[in-house]
Amino acid sequence: MDIKNIMIAGGGTLGSQIAWQTAFYGFEVTVYDAFEKGLETSKTLHKQYADLFINTRGASHEDIYNTLTRLNYTTNLEQAVKNADLVSESIPEVVNIKKSFYNELGKVAPNKTIFTTNSSTTLPSQYAKETGRPEKFLALHFANGIWDANVGEIMGHPGTDPKIYDRVAKFAEEIGMVPVHIKKEQNGYVLNSLLVPLLNASADLLINDVSDIESIDKTWMISTRSPFGPFGIMDMIGMQTMYNLDILWGEKLKDQNILNRAAYIKENYIEKGKMGMNSGEGFYKYPNPAYSKPDFLK
Repeated sequence: MDIKNIMIAGGGTLGSQIAWQTAFYGFEVTVYDAFEKGLETSKTLHKQYADLFINTRGASHEDIYNTLTRLNYTTNLEQAVKNADLVSESIPEVVNIKKSFYNELGKVAPNKTIFTTNSSTTLPSQYAKETGRPEKFLALHFANGIWDANVGEIMGHPGTDPKIYDRVAKFAEEIGMVPVHIKKEQNGYVLNSLLVPLLNASADLLINDVSDIESIDKTWMISTRSPFGPFGIMDMIGMQTMYNLDILWGEKLKDQNILNRAAYIKENYIEKGKMGMNSGEGFYKYPNPAYSKPDFLK
């Protein structure tokens, strides 16, 4: 089963990273976003990744030129998917938005196209019916900073064709990922089953005035020798995604504590334009956050 042409749905942080990584490894990539602003964001991020790969990952100028020539951008869904062998979806973590997207995608995609979701918490079975091709649908989930945190978590649903699952696992390897096989559906896969409780606990420590951002991050970084603390990680993920996840689970579980956390993020960060690393400010200010300074852990 040949995979050459990839469509990335969503020009945000992870969608742009997946697009860059895939193009860097030689695939033809089309980035689709419903909004022109999303595409402009993706183009800006790709320029940043070009500098990053030259300065820190040993990429040549020829490598970068070839990567950029393999990247295309459009707001036209039918145009984006017309030649796609595989779709990687990274649109907002809102169930109804994803269902609507897959309904539309299924109508215009070629029969050959495999659909994958990069959803960080929801399950493939929640959207399998909407895709119109449940046997060719599964999750391929990436961690933020995918060229360093290079795991590709692969999770099917009961209707996923095992041959499609295996082909997606091979594709993950082809773009430099280490495949992590998930035996059955699990909200959060492996990575977020471990990470999300940490982030939630950290946010609650702040909201309940138990400790402050820097102290919480320092504690985690010193104790685990991690290069980032939980608030630095949340800035990388982005406030909108953190908010969407809290709304999703707060409403699903009818948990007021989770909803209060969502309200805090909205009031103190989203409404003030502090959307995280990509906006220049979240819990920290960028491009030189406090946690990157040599004396932060002293």
